[in-house]
Amino acid sequence: MAEAAADARSGKVVIRNIGLLLSGDLDRPILDADTLVVDDGLITAVGKLADCNTEGAKTVIDARGTCVAPGLIDSHVHPVFGDWTPRQGQLGWIDSSMHGGVTTMISAGEVHLPGRPKDIVGLKALAITAQRAFDNFRPGGVKVLAGAPVIEKGMVESDFAELAAAGVKLLGEVGLGSVKAGYEAKEMVAWARKHGIQSTIHTGGPSIPGSGLIDKDVVLEADADIIGHINGGHTALPEAHVCELCEKSSRGIEIVHNGNEKVAIAAAQAAMQLKCPHRVILGTDGPAGSGVQPLGILRMVAMLSSLANIPAELVFCFATGNTARMRQLNCGLIEPGRAADFVFMDRAQHSAGRTLLESVQLGDIPGIGMVMIDGLVRCGRSRNTPPATEIPVVSSVA
Repeated sequence: MAEAAADARSGKVVIRNIGLLLSGDLDRPILDADTLVVDDGLITAVGKLADCNTEGAKTVIDARGTCVAPGLIDSHVHPVFGDWTPRQGQLGWIDSSMHGGVTTMISAGEVHLPGRPKDIVGLKALAITAQRAFDNFRPGGVKVLAGAPVIEKGMVESDFAELAAAGVKLLGEVGLGSVKAGYEAKEMVAWARKHGIQSTIHTGGPSIPGSGLIDKDVVLEADADIIGHINGGHTALPEAHVCELCEKSSRGIEIVHNGNEKVAIAAAQAAMQLKCPHRVILGTDGPAGSGVQPLGILRMVAMLSSLANIPAELVFCFATGNTARMRQLNCGLIEPGRAADFVFMDRAQHSAGRTLLESVQLGDIPGIGMVMIDGLVRCGRSRNTPPATEIPVVSSVA
């Protein structure tokens, strides 16, 4: 269901009987706590039931020993405001992704809009309109951070200042427009950064008509904040070049579902070996020619955990706290003051894994029993994941 961005307030919510609490923080991925307290959409307490003030709760949720984690963040999507694009209908796939545990999405450019304007006035207007549209409207309750202009030749610093003043905080993938040379991109990325706009660069072979190859040297020279789909979108750079990017750049390492799986594993392992796992974030890069993936982030977590042999609790951080910190979002971590965006999970029924983390480590995606955004229940048992072994219940409403 699509809803306005700000309508109902959660009031006080108590979540108790949590069996496993994933924090989203790589330095402390599992918390020794069984209770969360929320007030009007923000976390106010994390701890043991006996130590938390649970009086006056409007809603009490019994997690029934299941896992609670921060809502997943898809760091790379291509939304279009409204409900139509040649790739996919919009509202349905965003709502469906929420059933895959995604509570926040970040645009890498509204590139699939039919007739997308490429003149400077038009591209700025599109970005501002997309930013406004999704700021006012949340499909399924999902927070879509949109309005990411694809930069074109001829833009000057004042264009970036104008965009920032209008509320635009993102650049679309550098390289999808006419700016493809490293020296041109570097200047515009610097202007964007000066005015508080975060940039992502396309990495790898062309993905849509008008885009082109962005190789490792361009990526390094441009120095964008995020190395977008480092494993290709869809075509990856040679594995050695990807590993070189991980080593020589200090920027975000974004791994996406709609990319080269072999290179995705290599990039994640390189980050672990270089002791910089905090740089790894996850996205789907959908909609794309291969469609949309409501379970794309969960599938990435299971793939990297099982095939890259990274503990599942750490990979969940790639999809939550890492992204939140890199993107400066007030979600993605379980700590007081953060948005109460949660996904309740358990091992899928009949998984060979005995626990949630063990099942993910074996390559199975978990079952989702509930998703909350800003302390409000947005779905119960997911319509898209395999059924969870156990699901939370709302045990009382004041």
